[in-house]
Amino acid sequence: MEKAKYKIGIIGGGSMGGSLAEGLVGKGGVSPSDIIVSDPLSNKLVGLRDLKISVIDHNKEVASNVNFLVVAVKPWLVKEVIEEIKDKLDPERTEICFIVAGVSGSEIYQWSGYDNSLVMSIVIPNTAMSLGKSMSFLVRVNGNPVKALDIFGKVGKVMEIDERLLPGATALASCGMAYAMRYVRAACEGGVELGFKASAAQEIVTQTLTGAVALLEQPGSHPELEIDKVATPGGITIKGLNAMEKAGFTNAVISGLKASVQDR
Repeated sequence: MEKAKYKIGIIGGGSMGGSLAEGLVGKGGVSPSDIIVSDPLSNKLVGLRDLKISVIDHNKEVASNVNFLVVAVKPWLVKEVIEEIKDKLDPERTEICFIVAGVSGSEIYQWSGYDNSLVMSIVIPNTAMSLGKSMSFLVRVNGNPVKALDIFGKVGKVMEIDERLLPGATALASCGMAYAMRYVRAACEGGVELGFKASAAQEIVTQTLTGAVALLEQPGSHPELEIDKVATPGGITIKGLNAMEKAGFTNAVISGLKASVQDR
């Protein structure tokens, strides 16, 4: 295990905070001794304890003993948590980031009350952090969040964006996890109708997606370029694509993404 450059604290051990901790210890190579998680339901976080990660139920203790702090709680709890811990943070050594949607950087800045001295950011990852495959988006709230970029880089890719793009980024990558799973489920159900067992259909679909991603990661690749390689004139692929479009495939995807940001 790699010895971390700093002690990492996570307030909130739910799906996001827990996935981050798991990913750092697993794919990120961080020692469990360099991570501490606080959660009021710490007795239920058996998985993190199994990884030898320290789990407690005191937020102030975490804030006092780390130099990189992640707040991963529900949006309506952010202000309460900041007010609880802010007198325990040392702006000269501690950087803080918030995994939270629906709370603005200006609100976080105002609630923190550190007058430009505390480095803060908002980071929106997805649950693939636990496997080191997250697509994370970072918004600067104050200062240069070098620790956040480093930490989230250990559990996937990080893209720094303007705050105005955060709702769309969330729709594409966080909500997008559910949308991708829905496509997989639909394709698997189609595979069953075509005669495959459900387990075989899932293996076929997931490996096909793995291959598609690998192709798109090649320099100069583009979805339409890869489609053209298999959609031969008069062939079965173009017939299938046209049938999907007739049923509204592209419009359904775009409509779903736009619906994800309408209320923000």
